[in-house]
Amino acid sequence: MGKARAARRLAAAAAYGGGGLSVVGASLYGVLRTEAVLARRMIGNADGEPPDSTGWYGQDRGGPAVKVVLLGDSSAAGYGVERVEQTPGARLASGIAEAADRRTYLASFAHVGAQTRDLDGQIDRALPVEPDVAVILVGANDVTHSRRPSESVRLLGAAVRRLRETGTEVVVGTCPDLGTIEPIAAPLKQVARLWSRRLAAAQTIVTVEAGGRTVSLASVLGPEFAESPALFFGPDRFHPSAAGYAGLASVLLPSVLAAVGVVPFEELVPEPARDEAVLPITEAAVEATRTPGTEVDGTRVDDSARGARGPWVQLRRRRRHPEADVEAPSSTETVDS
Repeated sequence: MGKARAARRLAAAAAYGGGGLSVVGASLYGVLRTEAVLARRMIGNADGEPPDSTGWYGQDRGGPAVKVVLLGDSSAAGYGVERVEQTPGARLASGIAEAADRRTYLASFAHVGAQTRDLDGQIDRALPVEPDVAVILVGANDVTHSRRPSESVRLLGAAVRRLRETGTEVVVGTCPDLGTIEPIAAPLKQVARLWSRRLAAAQTIVTVEAGGRTVSLASVLGPEFAESPALFFGPDRFHPSAAGYAGLASVLLPSVLAAVGVVPFEELVPEPARDEAVLPITEAAVEATRTPGTEVDGTRVDDSARGARGPWVQLRRRRRHPEADVEAPSSTETVDS
């Protein structure tokens, strides 16, 4: 089955209540269930809970505050690092404050072990913040807990729609390529890679159709993770290290800034030289899984949001920003909102 067709069928199974097993095959799904159990037994544990990145950033800056909520699993929370400045939340919020020149409030509701089915409860807690943008990182625990792909995709689509109905912009970091995770042994690394990439493509389809945008995490942010696992993975060999979380934030930040309207004029139009283009959604979703940091967002062609092969989307590879000075959050706002 073609990759685009497989992703489309998985997204359709989620939308219409199908099991989704035909997309990956029942035997493949069974292998992954067994492999997930073995991998979880091999994964150690980093000590303690992640530092809480909730609070105010860029307090010396003016203008209306940018409000961000961080939802999802341990990769969003920053599991395994020791200082709050090392968390993806602190890096994102510091980068937003600097690039937008506005004070930024970030509230993290992500927690260790969260699966896609936990997003609804996190959103309950997040909506009172009245966020401008929600950043979601989820999917890896669905794989290691052997959740049906169609269930994970359906629940993600529902979460994005719920946030968009409140006017909140949504950026989803799609499921990383689990073929790079050390505790998943060969030859089943290739199985995990195929499965997680198809899940990521289906996540892209349902997110964009629900009004959000996605950023591909691909091979856990790039080949440096596979080449230098001791540097970019943490003590448990599953979660990123501080250097890994810095890479995670660096690929998410440009799309989060675009979501809140902070984007250079020259990046408003796709650049063919950077392989940016307007494509049908299934083609873009599969292409995005190949390159870390690839953004997919809805667009219009000839004043129409849909073509013969589904919704039109922009595939973007936004330039990464220089790393901002990361600050610890303040628990209180010092400037009137």
